[in-house]
Amino acid sequence: MGRTRVVGIAGRFGARYGSSLRKKWREVMEKRYAEYVCPYCGKRTVMERISVGIWRCPKCGAVWAGAAYMPWSEKR
Repeated sequence: MGRTRVVGIAGRFGARYGSSLRKKWREVMEKRYAEYVCPYCGKRTVMERISVGIWRCPKCGAVWAGAAYMPWSEKR
């Protein structure tokens, strides 16, 4: 059993920064590293973030502008 079973990706911070901040950061990072369907080729994969708001599909190489931590905003 790992130490990060409950806290997930935020386990690397240990007891630092407070639980509320770690939970908010975890939510953002889980969305950022989630798999999304490419709007160009239709493949489901983890998109590469080139820069803040600039995304690239590793399968087809398409580049587009999106949200800062997700390939597109949740309003979509």
